[in-house]
Amino acid sequence: MRTRSIATVLALALGLTFSAGSGDAWAKGRKKKPVPVKPAEPKLAPPTAEQKKALGELMGAYKFGMEKDAIIAVLAKQIDERYAEQISATSDVMTQDKLRKEKQKEVTRIKQSYLSFEGKKSGWDVSLVDTEFAHNTGESMLAYWENAGGKNQKRFFFFYEGKLWKMFVAIDTKALAADQRNFSFFRGLMESRYGKARTDNGRAVWNAGEFEVQAVDKMAFYGSFALLIQDPSVVPQVLATRKANAPEAKKPDAIIEVIREKGDDSDKVNLDENSDAVDAIINGSAGTKKPK
Repeated sequence: MRTRSIATVLALALGLTFSAGSGDAWAKGRKKKPVPVKPAEPKLAPPTAEQKKALGELMGAYKFGMEKDAIIAVLAKQIDERYAEQISATSDVMTQDKLRKEKQKEVTRIKQSYLSFEGKKSGWDVSLVDTEFAHNTGESMLAYWENAGGKNQKRFFFFYEGKLWKMFVAIDTKALAADQRNFSFFRGLMESRYGKARTDNGRAVWNAGEFEVQAVDKMAFYGSFALLIQDPSVVPQVLATRKANAPEAKKPDAIIEVIREKGDDSDKVNLDENSDAVDAIINGSAGTKKPK
């Protein structure tokens, strides 16, 4: 069965959002419509032993709590083993030397990908992982392109106070047919392997005790689906730290505030009548009276 396109779903979602937001701005005094109560999802059975084992395989050779250097050591070993096969498969000295240099470059790239989110913007702030971290909260990240054994995916390691607490695996969708590149199909594939998932903020979620797996839809903007694996015991602490260190909300535009003070007929506002206030705003002295 062909499912509704992601573009249509997004359009509907945005339309609902705009409708909800415009009510306060343009319909003062109107009676608000009652908000429909969303029916509770049926309680799901916990994953079976087989499903939990399959979910656990997403962890790979990594464990929550590992530090950056330990992760790099695991990756370096995997890379070394992969290149060892290629090196032993040839007797050409120059080819062997070239492979060794490529191996070292790959390990170096992993080390250089490490980034602490300390307030300085980077390319990751507008990317498929831009919602997975915050600045000035003790969070950091390491990226690795898993392209061996027929794989073509990126794995992002997220650390909190130096300890691994989450991984984000971007899945290549090129192997899927055009009509299969939608989140409903992807979720169906995942549920056939991991069992029924609950829905949370548009994500499909599986709870497996000491770890949690989420299927994430990044198709609309990045042409990718993703699987997120995280330690649920660390999530509350990370969220609390983010909340405590969240940047202050921007103050409202002072000129807009002057216009609002004139009432709802803002298009009839005469800026000449407000010259003192506007002048104060422009000259950085808003809030002080101009001496007569």
